[in-house]
Order: sequence, then structure tokens, then C-alpha cells
Amino acid sequence: MVRRVIVAAPRGFCAGVHRAVEIVNRALDLWGPPVYVRHQIVHNAHVVGELEARGAVFVESENDVPKGARLVLAAHGVPPSVYDVAAARALQTIDATCPLVSKVHVEARRYAAEGYRVVLVGHAGHDEVVGTMAQAPEAIVLVETVEQARSLELPDAERVAYVTQTTLSVDETVEIVAVLRARFPSIVGPSKSDICFATTNRQTALKAILEDVDFVLVVGSPESSNSNRLAETARRAGIPAYLVEGESALEEALFDGVDTVGITAGASTPEELVAGVVDWFRSRGVTDIDLPDGHSEGVVFKLPAEIAS
Repeated sequence: MVRRVIVAAPRGFCAGVHRAVEIVNRALDLWGPPVYVRHQIVHNAHVVGELEARGAVFVESENDVPKGARLVLAAHGVPPSVYDVAAARALQTIDATCPLVSKVHVEARRYAAEGYRVVLVGHAGHDEVVGTMAQAPEAIVLVETVEQARSLELPDAERVAYVTQTTLSVDETVEIVAVLRARFPSIVGPSKSDICFATTNRQTALKAILEDVDFVLVVGSPESSNSNRLAETARRAGIPAYLVEGESALEEALFDGVDTVGITAGASTPEELVAGVVDWFRSRGVTDIDLPDGHSEGVVFKLPAEIAS
């Protein structure tokens, strides 16, 4: 059985997720239920369930919201058409898009307006990628892998720009961008990485403990891009990693032959779920537990004016 547990820090909620969840909670406090939310506010079933219990109603489309009702747009960002439909339906819309995602949207639109073909590095179908692609669909092409970057053909190699999804693997993205720079020497990109500080910090914190662990648990949702990237970070270093939504998914057989377990959490995972996983080990006699405070980034994003108080 496991002898030691090491918990990475920082972990869990990032500033963008905290802001998005706070927006829904404040809307419910101010106006009461129902408050409609387009898609999951963040990719975590526990968070969504708690908000549903308070009266949030999660919908697939703005067309599913009664005319004139309040609608919160999720942290991952949306296509421009969503704002148009919401306005046409007289919805009272509150935008919870993470400011770092909004930054990528601005970059994509600017590059497209300047005549660049824009390469978006990201994962097809992810809500953030869907929203970013829609900022300039005629100009943006998606690249997911190094192999796709190597085979990418564009009509004008001198007018190419790139942006990235905010929740990618830092190491893999560096590799993809390096290939793009080799293929298109004139390529331009953001002055600062589009991968958000929280994603980078969590991957860095996990790497810092990998030499001391035999196995990694990532507490997060299967739909969470940054949680999956944390698991990949461990596996790239040769450490087995397992993604769990909480302690209920744990079984003692999973840790046969394991001496030291590392634990981290995706940016949409509340700390209480991490505490539950740690308590699972504690209840099985593990006393050597390194549990630093998980919130040390000191970043806060402003709330929208309509609900700030």
C-alpha cells in the first residue's frame, strides 16, 4: 500500500474559473433562479451539479433560453453568432469568458484583418477552439499535432500567424510552434504565450514532484483539457497517471506496488475534491502527506460590471 502522498501546488481553480463560478453564484444571489448558462460553465461535473442545485439551468444553445431571460456565457468563450442570437432574443447576457481566452479571440481577429492565414494550435471540438475558430472562420486553420504542422500547406507562406488554445501541454505546444517556425520562417505570433499562466503553473508544479513519485492522480473531469494535459505531462516523463473526478473512483488495487503517489488537480477542480482524495489515503493509514496550500498565484480577474458590487 502507499506510504507517502505528495500534493502539487498550485493546483485546482484558476482565476478564470473562479470568476466564472462567482458570476453564476452572484447572478443567483441577485436575481434568484433560474439563471441560464450556455454549456457547462467550466468543465467539472461537481461544480455544475452544485450550481444546478442552486437553480442554474445549463443549456446547449442560446435558442433554448426563454426570451428575455438571463444567460451566462461559459468561461471557454463562444462564437460571435451567439451574441447576435442572444441580442435578437432580448436575453440579459452576462459574459463569463475567461479574459485570457478573450485575448486569443482579439489576436485571431487582428491577424485575420491584417491578411494573415491564422494557424490555431488546439484540440478539435473543444468549446474554446470552437469559439476561437468562429472569430474568423475564413482565415483560421486548426493544427492539433506535430505531424499536422509538418504537413500543413498554406497558399501564402509569407503571411502566416499563429495563436493557441489556452489549456494545452506547454511542451507539446513548443514542439508544434517550432515546426511551424521551420515551415514558415516569416510566421508571427503573440508576444506572450497564449497558454494561460494557470495551465503553465500547474504543469510546472507537477513536473517538480515527478522525480519523487511512482504514480500520479489528476483530480479533474474527463472533459477538462488542462486536466488531461496534466496526466499527459506525467506520462511523458514515464510516470503512470490516472484521471479521477473524486475519491469515489479510487480502488486500493490501483496502487499495488506503488510507494509514493503524486496528486494534482485541473484548473476547474474545486479544492474540496482534492481534500477528499487525500482523506481517502489518510483513512487507509497513510500519514506521510505533503499538502501545501494550493492557491498561491495571486491573480484575480474583475467581475462584469452588471454583477460587481
